[in-house]
Amino acid sequence: MERQLPKNVRQIGNVSDSPKIYVEDYVDTFFAQLCEKCEKAGKGPVGAFLVGDIQKGEDEEYVYIYGAIEMHELKMSGNEYVLDDDTWKRAYEDCKQFFEDGEMLGWFVAQPGVPLMPEPATVKLHRKSFPKKNTVFVMKDPVEKDETYFVHKMNDLMEIGGHYTYYEKNPCMQNYMISTRKKSGGFPPEDVEDRAAKNFRNMVRTKGERRQQKRSGSLMYAVSACLVLVMIVMGVSMVNNFDRMKAVQTTLDNLSGEASGTEAVEAQETSGTVTAVTSQEQAKDAQADQKEEDLSAQGSQDGSQEEAQQKEGQPEASDTEAAEDTAASVENGSDGVYVVEKGDTLAIISKKMYGDITHVDAICRMNGITDGNLIYVGQKLLLP
Repeated sequence: MERQLPKNVRQIGNVSDSPKIYVEDYVDTFFAQLCEKCEKAGKGPVGAFLVGDIQKGEDEEYVYIYGAIEMHELKMSGNEYVLDDDTWKRAYEDCKQFFEDGEMLGWFVAQPGVPLMPEPATVKLHRKSFPKKNTVFVMKDPVEKDETYFVHKMNDLMEIGGHYTYYEKNPCMQNYMISTRKKSGGFPPEDVEDRAAKNFRNMVRTKGERRQQKRSGSLMYAVSACLVLVMIVMGVSMVNNFDRMKAVQTTLDNLSGEASGTEAVEAQETSGTVTAVTSQEQAKDAQADQKEEDLSAQGSQDGSQEEAQQKEGQPEASDTEAAEDTAASVENGSDGVYVVEKGDTLAIISKKMYGDITHVDAICRMNGITDGNLIYVGQKLLLP
């Protein structure tokens, strides 16, 4: 299966050499965990097999390392590394279980106090174990954290100046790390925090408080705007009703004046009976129109008040969502793995799981996260 070059990458060292090596971020994290294990043990090397694939481009070859399997035991015979049959057997079983389509195309060694340059016996062992061109050998000092990459070409292990670390969903390596963590009991976080970690946590805490204040201010602004709108509608309705009542009153006054004048004239000719009846009917019609308009205005005002009351009685959407998020977080992370949800940050995840945000740095170290903004929805995070 042909791969596309990863888009989200970080360059380490000089990458002008050939082939181009891409190491998935979870593999780098696993290397760091093996170094920590080696440093605490204080004796002997720790090794791992590299899993991935090699692909050819138009003018370049690319090595993708998306998995690493810890060696059951990396033995030493003098200054030479020994990979016995039992170590290979267990590695093949783990590769088949967690990386079904992967190929073991190199190995990793962490050993303190050893020069990061392979001995002739190590080169010979690599040629025998990984004879394919462009297979990879990685040496790392668990104390100094220095590392060197070598590639098998021209029948030798040639040093590569740099490589890329890329970030993408990697469920195979995640599942393997979870399984390894359960078997070994995990890697506990450090108790001592450096100044940088404290500053980072303070920055995250400050941002969270500002975000909460901004959300509360926006909510109050929305409620105030609704109340102002209701008052404006009620005021406009009252002004319209007042204008209508004034217009009706003016009409009635005009009709009364016309009726008085007409009655005086008609009384001379018809004894006043016709004029009197006509004036009363017009007055009744005007009064009926006024009652209908009053009832309509009152209904409009009542409807506006009911609408405002309904708006005030409805629960806030943010409170409901917060309640749902709280309920969801009871189950998420209970097995030691947290699945990133929409709107999550590392501080929010720490708050959900531990009640405060002081575990952000531990979560970063556990998952090899160098930038807390590079988490994505659906990502599985190992909880310390």
